[in-house]
Amino acid sequence: MRGWRSLLPIIVFTALYAAVSLSVTNSYYQLVMTLVPVWAIFGLSWNLLSGYTGLISFGHAAFFGVGAYAVVLGQIHFDLSPWIMIPIAAILGGIAGLLIGFPTFRLQGHYFALAMLAYPLAILYVFEWLGLQEVTLPIKRDNPIAYMQFADHRLYTLLALAMMLGTILLTRAIERSRFGMALLAIKQNEAAAEAAGINTLAWKLRAVTVSGAIAGAVGGFYAVVLLVVTPQSVFGMLVSAQALTVAMFGGVGTVWGPVIGSVILIPLAETLNAEAGSRFPGIQGVIYGLAIICVILLAPEGLFWKVRDFLRKRSAPSAAAKLSAPDVPVAAAVPAAPAPARAKRPTGTGDVVLEVRNLSRSFGGLKAVQDVSFKLRRNEILGIIGPNGAGKTTLFNLLNGFLRPGTGEILLDGREMSGRKPHELCEAGIGRTFQIMRPFLRMSISDNVVVGAYVRAKTDAEARQLATDAIARVGLSEIADRIAGELTTKELRLMELARALAGQPRILLLDETLAGLGHDEANEVVAVIQRLARDGMTIAIIEHTMQAMVRLVDSFLVLDHGAVIVEGEPEAVTRDSRVIEAYLGKKWVAHAPH
Repeated sequence: MRGWRSLLPIIVFTALYAAVSLSVTNSYYQLVMTLVPVWAIFGLSWNLLSGYTGLISFGHAAFFGVGAYAVVLGQIHFDLSPWIMIPIAAILGGIAGLLIGFPTFRLQGHYFALAMLAYPLAILYVFEWLGLQEVTLPIKRDNPIAYMQFADHRLYTLLALAMMLGTILLTRAIERSRFGMALLAIKQNEAAAEAAGINTLAWKLRAVTVSGAIAGAVGGFYAVVLLVVTPQSVFGMLVSAQALTVAMFGGVGTVWGPVIGSVILIPLAETLNAEAGSRFPGIQGVIYGLAIICVILLAPEGLFWKVRDFLRKRSAPSAAAKLSAPDVPVAAAVPAAPAPARAKRPTGTGDVVLEVRNLSRSFGGLKAVQDVSFKLRRNEILGIIGPNGAGKTTLFNLLNGFLRPGTGEILLDGREMSGRKPHELCEAGIGRTFQIMRPFLRMSISDNVVVGAYVRAKTDAEARQLATDAIARVGLSEIADRIAGELTTKELRLMELARALAGQPRILLLDETLAGLGHDEANEVVAVIQRLARDGMTIAIIEHTMQAMVRLVDSFLVLDHGAVIVEGEPEAVTRDSRVIEAYLGKKWVAHAPH
């Protein structure tokens, strides 16, 4: 019932737009009424890739143009109806997306955007070279409906609206599925998504394939509406700019954004072009340029998010009482001060789970990790300590795939895992938190943790259950619906821990989990880690809070300048002269816990 209620605004909007379009009799305004949903669909296709992954595409005209030319050439050369060719155009657009995406997703940021820009321009010149500068659909007077040639042009608007409604429903279905959650996670923090077990390349390829298919289909329909295509009209820079502009103006990462942008910008641009285009050539481009400038200055994520955030801020005071004490559930769930853990849980005397042999990694002439070797046994907590720049985080990045070792081996249950990608190592059972927190800020605690559960869950329901259990283990159940961007540092740390736990790891890598916490907050998080240890979790932890570490870990691995200088039990390591000199300092001896 809730799902149907959320569809009501979409259905009402479509019905009202259809009613207005049926009242329009002027042929030019009928065309404008048709172009609004056409560009909304194209904006939705762009949004499905760029809005949800954050990879800005300047080249969606490539898919749009392929669809347009496919429909026109299919009718001219094979007498195929657009009713047949538009689905084929969608298939061709999807194939084009896959072929373009596979090499281009190796690039990031502005390099990706510029590479995407090159594709439609290259195809434009190819079509001009082939002599296809202007191709016109033949008029079919005998059976016009079979060739989508309507005497009443309002039918084009209704058909465009039907396609738009279908695209919105498809986008909503993707948005609420594992597919959409993966894309949103990639957009907000690709490294965290990869560490949580998401195969980011595979999901981005799926996104560009579906996006290209939608763009190809609407490009084919656009050719039918105009009856003529030129390379510039379907592959030109303004075409890609329109898709980008309507989505960014209305709001990226939401189904309403491209619709809002198209409803506002397309009639404005088309009307000004009709009224002043002869005196001011290119006025459409000016309108889109001004729209982008306004968005950048006033609403960087678009009108939809600007209005939504404004409304949320207005309603925040009324909800403040409910959210004023978010720490209570956690404080109630864990003791305020950590107790010694080693005597109350199985110690790390079991089988070797992780073995590292002579692991090294250099950056130019800097040896960040030098011939590091150690063994991590089942149920053990290994503390990795050392001064800043000792190579601790680099070691973690090698262990979970963000860096490839220069030399050495990483054995997980005896299997060589060196050089595997982060999502593969997550699937193999290595979970990870980060020194600098990597939350998905616009997602709730629950959704953040669900992303981490996907690596182990076969169904969405199973992922939700795993996430619920992980959230309960860290004491955040009472605030599971809170948005990550509203959380305190302690809550974010616990949420990241829950996200790692949701994938049911066999080994947990914790990178400075206590960083940024006050004394009491640190004690609460330590107590959570102790509970995990008592439950049998195998943990390697990097931390500078030595008072907590000596009570928590079974053994220490001490690094300095990338090399192991000492390894052993806490009592011995903290009294070793080399460790005191390199890391602890002489004051530690006077204040060390006994």
